[in-house]
Amino acid sequence: MKEKIPFKHIAIEGVLRSGKTKLAKIFAEKLGGQAIFDRGDNPYIKDFYEEKEGGAFQAQLVYLVNRYHQQAGLLQQDLFAEKVICDYLFEKDKIYAYQTLTDDELIVYEKIYGIFGERIAKPDLVVYLQISLSNLKKKIAKYGSSMEQNISEKYLEDIIGAFDYFFFNYHSASLFVVKADDIDFNRDEEITDLLDKIENMKTSPMYYVPLGHVQPHLKREK
Repeated sequence: MKEKIPFKHIAIEGVLRSGKTKLAKIFAEKLGGQAIFDRGDNPYIKDFYEEKEGGAFQAQLVYLVNRYHQQAGLLQQDLFAEKVICDYLFEKDKIYAYQTLTDDELIVYEKIYGIFGERIAKPDLVVYLQISLSNLKKKIAKYGSSMEQNISEKYLEDIIGAFDYFFFNYHSASLFVVKADDIDFNRDEEITDLLDKIENMKTSPMYYVPLGHVQPHLKREK
């Protein structure tokens, strides 16, 4: 399997609690690649969740700078002699920014993002884990932090919609969309089937639906 997957730099994306970090670890083990994980530490995240003035902007900038330094570092190392599996896509930073920042804050944010975005490594495959609102709420209730459990249903719904919209229009790399509600990443046969489908990708976007489940509603805009 290690030699058969044609992609060297894979980014795995999805909303919080969608399973992207777990899948990145599994892919890195199965494919023999190096796993790169999004940094969760942020001194302003509590202010953001408590909706303090300026908290969202400060938290967003910390995430943006951390992700930039991590991704830019890939260009300075000979990592692409092996596979790189990342549990986030740099561009996803914008999804959250446009959900939380004011118009004035976005002007500043866009200027900084524009500089950073030109200086980072680019994936050649993005795996998008698409989950429903009902499933997301269950995962947060079971696994989420106290701050995550206080997130409003409206915000979660908006974030899911924003992620779907972003990937409706994503063309920067090959895209593999996974209906992740019913996948058990602890089952080797499901991971094997998932990797087999990626190995045999012929078109982009490609949609992966577990046997017996309905195709996700994700289509390109014409």
